[in-house]
Amino acid sequence: MTIVDLHDPQRVNRTPDKIEVLLSSGNFIQDEFRISKVELRLYNERTDEKLGQYSLITSFVETDKGSIEMIYDEGFRGENSLSRAAEFLTSNLGISALILRSIISIREKT
Repeated sequence: MTIVDLHDPQRVNRTPDKIEVLLSSGNFIQDEFRISKVELRLYNERTDEKLGQYSLITSFVETDKGSIEMIYDEGFRGENSLSRAAEFLTSNLGISALILRSIISIREKT
């Protein structure tokens, strides 16, 4: 089961423009969920002449009990927005919070 936790799921109804894999070992367990993959996904939605690219960044967490894709950030974030977001998460222990938030959402939706 894959859950898309977005107000408008059509926003991610295509292949992402770029993906940053944050975890892919498949050996991490959180609250009885085996986490096999954690990604950030970039969807470029439009370009403004002055502000640049409008980006939607989602988190994707795959577990043995289901997968979920949720909004992580969006807006006019400039160049390299996905790599900056990934660097922030990995350097500030944000991955564990992202995983926990995803598990809570999976439990609520099932």
